[in-house]
Amino acid sequence: MILYSLNEILLITACAIVIDWVVGDPKWPTHPVIWIGRFISAFERKLRPESVTLTAGQLKRRGVLLTLGTVLLAYVILQALVLLADWIHPVAGYIVSAWFISTTIAVKGLKDAAMLVYRPLAAGDLAQARVYIGYIVSRDTSVMEEHDTARAAIETVAENTVDAFVSPIFFALLGGAPLAMLYRAANTLDSMVGYRNERYLHFGWASARLDDVLNYVPARISGFLLTMASAMLPGLSPSRAMKAVFVFAKRHPSPNSGIPESAAAGAMGIELGGRNIYFGRVSERARLGWPLRPLTPQHIVQTVQLLYVTSILVFAGVLAVWLFVR
Repeated sequence: MILYSLNEILLITACAIVIDWVVGDPKWPTHPVIWIGRFISAFERKLRPESVTLTAGQLKRRGVLLTLGTVLLAYVILQALVLLADWIHPVAGYIVSAWFISTTIAVKGLKDAAMLVYRPLAAGDLAQARVYIGYIVSRDTSVMEEHDTARAAIETVAENTVDAFVSPIFFALLGGAPLAMLYRAANTLDSMVGYRNERYLHFGWASARLDDVLNYVPARISGFLLTMASAMLPGLSPSRAMKAVFVFAKRHPSPNSGIPESAAAGAMGIELGGRNIYFGRVSERARLGWPLRPLTPQHIVQTVQLLYVTSILVFAGVLAVWLFVR
C-alpha cells in the first residue's frame, strides 16, 4: 500500500537524504537496523537450535522462513507507523516517513567510518587503522598492510554506494518508507547470514539470493551515477570508470558488487580486489581496474567524494522531478 502521491514521495525522499547528510546514524533513538539485527539473531536461534542437527533441505526451508518473516515484518511495522502518524496529522506522516527513510541510507555513516581508517593510515598508525577497518569488514585484519587496509576501506565505500544509498533510495521512490525498510531488512539479513561458509551455505541461501535480486537494478544504476560523479571530480576519469564496469564487473563473485567497485577503480586508475583472508581462509578475489598508479590512503578520500557526489546527483534529480510534477 502506497500512502503518498509521487510528488509527496519525491519530497519526502529528498528530505531524507538531507537528514542523513546532517544527522547520519544517531546514537538515540536506537537505530532500526539494530532492532532488525536483534530480531534476526533471535529468530535464527529459534529456527536452528544448537541441540538439533538439521539437513541441508531443512536448513534451506528454515532460512526461507527467516528471510520472509524478517522482511515482511519490517514492511508491516513501517506501514503501520506511517499510517498512524498520517492519521494523527499529515505532517507527522511526512516526518515519520522522511526519518525512517533516512535510517535506511548511510552516506554520512560510510564517510565517518572510512575517515576513521584514513586518518591513522595517513599518520602512519597502521595498528589503529586495523582496529577501525575491523569495524566495517569481516576480513582478518591482523595481517593487513597499509595497502590492504586502504583497499578494504575503498571497496567497502564503493560497494556500499549501492547497499547504503542507491538501493534504499530506489525502493523509497517506489514505495516510500515501508519498502525502503523492507530493503534494509533484506540487506541486513545478507550481512548477517548470507555467507557461503559451512554454517550459512544453506540457511543463508534465501537471504543472499533476495539481496542479489533487490540490488540488481540499483547496482546498474550506480555504475552510471559513479561515472557521472567521476566527471565532476578533479583527477578522475569518467570514460575509464564506465569502461571498467564493462570489462571487470562480471569477474566479481557478486552479480552486483563488481559494478560500483569497478567504476570506482576505473575512475581513480587503481586496482581493487586480490588476496583477502576470511576467518583464516585465503580468498583470491578478481582484480578490478587498471593499476595505473599505486593505491594509497588518499584514494579512500576520493572514494568518499565519489559517494557524496553520487548522493548529490540523486538529490538534485529527485528535487528536479518534484519541481516538474508538483
